[in-house]
Amino acid sequence: MISIFDLAALLLTLSALFGWLNRRFLRMPHTIGLLVMGLLASLALVGLDLAFPSQHLYEDLTKVLSQVDFTDVVMNGMLAFLLFAGAMSLDLRMLRDRAWPVATLALFGTLISTAIVGGAFWLAADLIGRPVPLPWALVFGALISPTDPVAVLATLKNVKVPETLEVEMQGEALFNDGIGIVLFTVLVAFASDSGGEATTSGGIATLLLQEAGGGLILGVVTGYVAYRAMRAIDDFPVEVLITLALVAGTYALAQKLHFSGPLAVVAAGLLVGDRAPRDAMSEKTQGYVSALWTLIDEVLNSVLFLLIGLEVLVLRFEANGLVLAACAVPMVLIARLVAVSAPLLTFRWGGNLSARNVPFLTWAGVRGGISVALALSIPESDAKPAILAATYAVVLFTIIVQGSTLGMVARRTLREG
Repeated sequence: MISIFDLAALLLTLSALFGWLNRRFLRMPHTIGLLVMGLLASLALVGLDLAFPSQHLYEDLTKVLSQVDFTDVVMNGMLAFLLFAGAMSLDLRMLRDRAWPVATLALFGTLISTAIVGGAFWLAADLIGRPVPLPWALVFGALISPTDPVAVLATLKNVKVPETLEVEMQGEALFNDGIGIVLFTVLVAFASDSGGEATTSGGIATLLLQEAGGGLILGVVTGYVAYRAMRAIDDFPVEVLITLALVAGTYALAQKLHFSGPLAVVAAGLLVGDRAPRDAMSEKTQGYVSALWTLIDEVLNSVLFLLIGLEVLVLRFEANGLVLAACAVPMVLIARLVAVSAPLLTFRWGGNLSARNVPFLTWAGVRGGISVALALSIPESDAKPAILAATYAVVLFTIIVQGSTLGMVARRTLREG
C-alpha cells in the first residue's frame, strides 16, 4: 500500500513528463495531449502485459491506480477549485447580459438532451441484444448531457471565438453540471428502487430548489463575506489565503447542508471575481491572486486529464458493451444538436444568437471528468458496465476529436462579432 504522497508524486511526475514530451514532440493542446499520452501509456501497458505476462506490469500499476478513488478525487477535491478558477475569470456583467440564453441552455438543454440520449440508449441497447432498463438509460442521459465545465474551459483556451458566445458557453458549462447532478441523483434513486418521495414531481422540485437554490444563495453569502474581509485589509498573503479558504469552506459547507457544492463555488467565484478587483484588492494582490488561480487551474487540469487517460487500466469493459459504447457517440451529438437548436427556434433570444453558431455550439459540447466520476459512482448493477463503457467512449471522443478540431469548426462556422 503506497501513501497519498507517493500517489500525488507519481501523478505530478507523469503530468510533468508527458506535458514536456507533448510540448516537445506532439504539440497538441496541453490537456488533450496529456489525455492522449495517458491513454497510449495505458494501452501500451496492456499490450506489454499480454506479451510478457510473467512481469505483472499491468497488475502492479493497476493496484496503484485502484487506490485513487476517481469519483472522490474529482467531485470532492479538484472540482471545487477548478470551478472557482473558471468563475473568477468570467465577466459577470457580460454574463448578466446573456443570462437568458445561458439559463435556457443550462436547464432546458440539459433536460432535452437527457430525454433524447436516455431514450436512444435504451432502444439501441435492446436492438443489439444488450438490454439496459429505461431508468438506467436515463441515468446515462443525465450524467452525459451536461457539458463539463473543466473540459470546456480547457478547450476554449485554444480556440478564438466571439466574446459573447464564449461567455454563453462558459456560463452554460459552469451552471449545467449542477442541474445534471440533481437529475442524476433523482434518476439513480428511481432506477435503484430507493427513490421514495424524492422521485415524485414534488420531491424532484424540492430537491432541485434545495440543491440549486441553496447552493447559489450559500455561494453569494460566503462570497460576500470573503469580499468584505478582503476589502478591510491590504495584505496579499492573507487575501490569497481567504480565496483558498472560501473555496474549500463553501464546498464543504454545501455538502453538509445538502446543497449543490459546484453551484455554490461558482456563485462565490463570480461575486469575488467581479467585485474584489474593483475595490477590495490592490494591483499587487490582484496579480498574486490571478497567478495563484491560473496555476491551480493548470496543474489540476493536467492531473485530471492524465487520470482520465490512465483510468482505462482500472475500468473493466465487456466486449458486447463496446458496440453500444460506439453508438453512444452519435446519440450524444444528435441530442446536443437538438438541445442547442430547440431553445434557439423557440425563443430566438432577441436575435443575439445566430443559427450559424449552432454547429459550433454542438461540436463544443465537450464532456470530461465529471461524467466519468458520476458513472463510476453508480451502484453496482447489470447496467453499470454498459454505462461506464459508453461514458468513457463519449468522453474520449469529445475531448480528443471534438476538442482538437474545435478551432477549425470555429473558423468555418462562426460569424464575426
